[in-house]
Amino acid sequence: MELIQSQETLAQEVVDAAHEVHRILGGPGLLETIYESALSHELKLRGIMSKRQLPVSVLYKSEEVRDPLFLDLLVEDTLIIEIKATGKDYPMYRAQLATYLRLTHHSMGLLINFGKESLSEGITYIVA
Repeated sequence: MELIQSQETLAQEVVDAAHEVHRILGGPGLLETIYESALSHELKLRGIMSKRQLPVSVLYKSEEVRDPLFLDLLVEDTLIIEIKATGKDYPMYRAQLATYLRLTHHSMGLLINFGKESLSEGITYIVA
């Protein structure tokens, strides 16, 4: 129970930081990598550790597949953040994040789409 509450608290802190990035940089209009960099910086300013573009190996029958996947952000080694900057929400974005959760054995992720006029419309929680 405590882990779930701390993840939810962390997720809310990330959402608050994302709102600050969206408020300052605006949206839509910028590339995903710009929002990713800005969010990582905002989290750092708030004392929250994150890692960018973290490679995730994909194994097939104990063999590593040639190309890894890359997580946009891993926050406090527990929360996966997938960043988008598009006006549309595609189901494959949720599936992508769910796959990252499954492959890394993490239990919670956030899909943050900065391509929305209102960032609240672009935030989706995924729990594995």
